[in-house]
Amino acid sequence: MNKLMQLLAVITLIISANANASWFGSDDKPAAKQDNKVYSLKLAETWPSNFPIFGDTTKNFKQLAESMSNGRLKIRIDSKNKHKSALGIFDFVKSGQYDLGHSGSYYWKGKDINTLFFTSMPFGMTTSEQHAWFEYGGGQQLMDKVYAKHGMKSIIGGSTGNQMGGWFQKEINSIEDLQGLKMRIPGFAGEIMAEVGAKPTNVPAGELYTALDRGTIDALEWVGPSLDLRMGFHKVAPYYYTGWHEPGTELQFLINLKKYNSLPADLQSILTAAMKLSAYQMYVQSEHESAKNWSTMKKDFPNIKVKTFPKSVFDALKIANEKLLAELAAKNPLSKEIIQSQASYLKKARAWSAISDQAYLNSQSK
Repeated sequence: MNKLMQLLAVITLIISANANASWFGSDDKPAAKQDNKVYSLKLAETWPSNFPIFGDTTKNFKQLAESMSNGRLKIRIDSKNKHKSALGIFDFVKSGQYDLGHSGSYYWKGKDINTLFFTSMPFGMTTSEQHAWFEYGGGQQLMDKVYAKHGMKSIIGGSTGNQMGGWFQKEINSIEDLQGLKMRIPGFAGEIMAEVGAKPTNVPAGELYTALDRGTIDALEWVGPSLDLRMGFHKVAPYYYTGWHEPGTELQFLINLKKYNSLPADLQSILTAAMKLSAYQMYVQSEHESAKNWSTMKKDFPNIKVKTFPKSVFDALKIANEKLLAELAAKNPLSKEIIQSQASYLKKARAWSAISDQAYLNSQSK
């Protein structure tokens, strides 16, 4: 069991004990008065109703929060179909229209550039490395600093793991092949692609297949086999590239701080523990679905050509990444603090990853 799950298990045991015990502290102290008030919270999610994996995560969160609180927390989930604004979650929670949200932090870079860093950064940390940074490397404290200015708190909301680099209609053999390429790619990776001459664009999920099929875009990245298979991209873009841009994509739960601070302390703990436990469930579900769907893709669609960008392309992307990060750091002191924190932790964590997971996987491929 890794350190994150050990922590979550301890939190859950403490919460369960406190919620069900008739006393707190030593036997000779009077029992603490139980707050039996029911607190109803509304959560808005970016995803449509019954969206696989991502939507399962909010359902798991609701079940955990309500169960661990013995019904003192009641969660209502409104999907995109209900609130009609997939990318309105930040404003919903900030304003108090919704108490909670589930989305991706990098969607809010236009509102606050420092929200960008807490989803996944190109050439950055894997999921396990990033979770360690959040829990023990100062990541959560930096995220608190960013979101507190907006009256919110952000908690990890589930990882997709390492995302694939995307579906391409043509093979990429050199950096010149990216010149003028129209690609759906969000976040900082989109800015990097623009820096090397591509034309990043944003297309709603429901229009992605049609846009790729009709040539409105030449390529797109979505997630990985866990969610890509059902979208059918392999039918119109045979080249499937390995990842570089989102090595550990972490969704987020958003909490309105005013609402959070109004809750009893035990319910605050239950709320955040339920978020972290459902985030863990999403990660292992993503790993499972990707493994299962990749097996199906290899068997049923042998024409899919799995590729990795040539070294010359990676080198150009890395140079663009370093240039843009340096520009961000020069403009914004908090950006600089976050960038330096991530770089420092990555250096430390990757040295261990290299002689543990990477060395093990390399030995198995021989």
